[in-house]
Amino acid sequence: MSLREQLCEYGRRVVELGLVIGTSGNLSVREGDLVAVTPSGAALDRLTPEMCPVVDVEGYLVEGDLQPSSETPMHLAVYATTDARAIVHTHSVFGTIVATTMTELPPVHYNALLLGGVVKVAEYATYGTPELAANVRAAMEGKKAALMANHGGVTVGTTLEEAFEATRLLEWLCEVYVRGLSVGKPAVLTDEQLNAVIERALNPPTFPRRL
Repeated sequence: MSLREQLCEYGRRVVELGLVIGTSGNLSVREGDLVAVTPSGAALDRLTPEMCPVVDVEGYLVEGDLQPSSETPMHLAVYATTDARAIVHTHSVFGTIVATTMTELPPVHYNALLLGGVVKVAEYATYGTPELAANVRAAMEGKKAALMANHGGVTVGTTLEEAFEATRLLEWLCEVYVRGLSVGKPAVLTDEQLNAVIERALNPPTFPRRL
């Protein structure tokens, strides 16, 4: 499947799951020095491969008739400083709630480790600006996800599928946290508890066969 076909497939999936609304959100996937990205102002569930522009890592349009997403500078900034090969940016409900009320998403579940632990909220800046790109790049350091203040969330992966699954996980963690606040004060896992999870994952139990 081509890079542009992947954008169409996962564009439909983020819409189907309610992670974006209208023409919000954008996705990209990188191969070498080329980045296929969703176009500006297009509904992600109505994309066709030829609609998706391709830019180089310096931001020059290489292929396509439509303009790339206005968030392309943010995508390129993340690619420039990480080993990411795919990025998903959404305006999901619970992620945006946390992004408008908190400075970080604490690890209320051990699966937060799959995103790097605490998820930071990047400082607010106008969408599509170099300031937002720099803020997201800083918040993403050592992580697979970040939230963007009063905006939404962004996740990375080595493939578009991996970045998409990280987006699903980020939204689930945000929902658990927000719903937990409606009941009481969510317990936050300590570093010791999180390290124990890592140790467990590195040394899984073995089960003997019955003879």
